[in-house]
Amino acid sequence: MALFTVMGKGFDPYYNLALEEYLLSRVPEKGCILYLWQNDHTVVIGRNQNPWAECRTSLLQEENGLLARRLSGGGAVYHDLGNLNFTFLCMEENYDLQKQLSVIQRAVKLAGIDAYFSGRNDLLADGRKFSGNAFYHSKGAAYHHGTLLIDTDTEKMGRYLSPPKAKLESKGIASVRSRVVNLKLLSPALTCEKMREFMVQAFGKIYGGQPEPLSLSEDDNAAVLQLRQRYASEDWLFGKPMPFSCILEGHFSFGSLQLQIFVENGVICSVQVYTDAMDADLPQKLSNALTCCPFQAEDMVKAVLPLEIGKELADFIRTQQI
Repeated sequence: MALFTVMGKGFDPYYNLALEEYLLSRVPEKGCILYLWQNDHTVVIGRNQNPWAECRTSLLQEENGLLARRLSGGGAVYHDLGNLNFTFLCMEENYDLQKQLSVIQRAVKLAGIDAYFSGRNDLLADGRKFSGNAFYHSKGAAYHHGTLLIDTDTEKMGRYLSPPKAKLESKGIASVRSRVVNLKLLSPALTCEKMREFMVQAFGKIYGGQPEPLSLSEDDNAAVLQLRQRYASEDWLFGKPMPFSCILEGHFSFGSLQLQIFVENGVICSVQVYTDAMDADLPQKLSNALTCCPFQAEDMVKAVLPLEIGKELADFIRTQQI
């Protein structure tokens, strides 16, 4: 079997995911591609996930992070430059999950760390997860990709991937949270660059061949850039038909308030207001202000600020970590 490697050149998640899809459409019949890549300051959600239920989207945006959605299923993950991503791409007849996982285990072993596969598509070391895996098949080709936590910022990971305070009821697929570990804690000299080298070495050893770099032509790059437009589009990130409801509850100077917000395609389509406030018109005012507003904290803040109680509501919305 012919073995090829592709090394990501930049940290743009939309380009990197587009390149992954493009490589899948160009997999050689009797070959396997190992694609190694990195994203910076990005939350990547699975194809069927609700971004608002998985990630503090407003906080991520405020701190200049990016949200991306991949083709495969599975849960939400945080990527930064302390994390190395891998993708094995081949035709379905050459797809061998155990063999692919063996490459990772051998690479980690080269760093002096013992790893094992858990029941939910995860790789563990010292009893904690350092690699989440997901899978995708299309037109006779398949890929298996995942993360390798080397020295990622787990504080940011925890903040961005923590569920929002607002109560969300979604038809999307929810993540299962796991305890994680950076491999650098188990092997202090390990870096992402070193792990990249270990992965290529292990790839050749397990598959019994010498991996060759796969170069992209100008036409290839143009095709990837075309695909990138979709990955970066609002429609792909937020516009999937996943209606959901959100409940915001609080106590204010004017009384208690519960907002039942119904969201479709990332936009508030209706609001049911329950309150013991003296202002009998408050429910209609709030409903009018928020209906057709994007379900993003700052957009909602702008919508309610003109109201008499707008400042109090705006401060409350910001605390909900939507």
